[in-house]
Amino acid sequence: MANNSVPQVQQKFDVITQLRVEVDAVKAEAEEWKKNMDHLALEKKAARTQLASAEIQLRSLKEKALVQAKKIEEFQSRLGSATSDQERLATELSEAKSEVEKAMANADVMVVVYRSDVEAAQVRAKEVAEATQARANWVAEHAKCQSRREALEEIHARGFDLTAEIERAKELEAEAGVLAFPDDDEEIGSMSRSESEGGLEGEDAAPEED
Repeated sequence: MANNSVPQVQQKFDVITQLRVEVDAVKAEAEEWKKNMDHLALEKKAARTQLASAEIQLRSLKEKALVQAKKIEEFQSRLGSATSDQERLATELSEAKSEVEKAMANADVMVVVYRSDVEAAQVRAKEVAEATQARANWVAEHAKCQSRREALEEIHARGFDLTAEIERAKELEAEAGVLAFPDDDEEIGSMSRSESEGGLEGEDAAPEED
């Protein structure tokens, strides 16, 4: 029985040894798996940290993008308003230029008309001045002729025969009167006729005085 128990014990020892080897292998494999799990956990934690950081950065970028989008919208609105103002100002400037051109054209026309009126007024004033001067000369001449006639009539009334000179003086007086008083031709004519009649009466009375 002793001979039979030895191989059995050896066999059991070998089995135990084999089991220990297998257990050690399983333990080693378990350790390796544990290490891998820890490494994966660390990587997972790092990945979560990176993901959280990426989410924070993404959120910040989104906020910045929204701010930039609002700025772009505001800039576009201001640009549109500026463009509209520029177009309005361009239209107003064009209208103002047109008004200025019209005003300048009207001013040129008014200057031409004014110059024409001034020239016409100057010509008219010159004509009036010349006519006034001429009439004043003829008025003076008429007064001179009248004075001469009256002097001749006084001398004639004293008995001197100056009929021809008086008639000539009357003619000159009448001619000067027509030129001096063109609007009073009829009055001057009637005055000349009455004076002529008065002169003739004087002539009739003169011999009786002699």
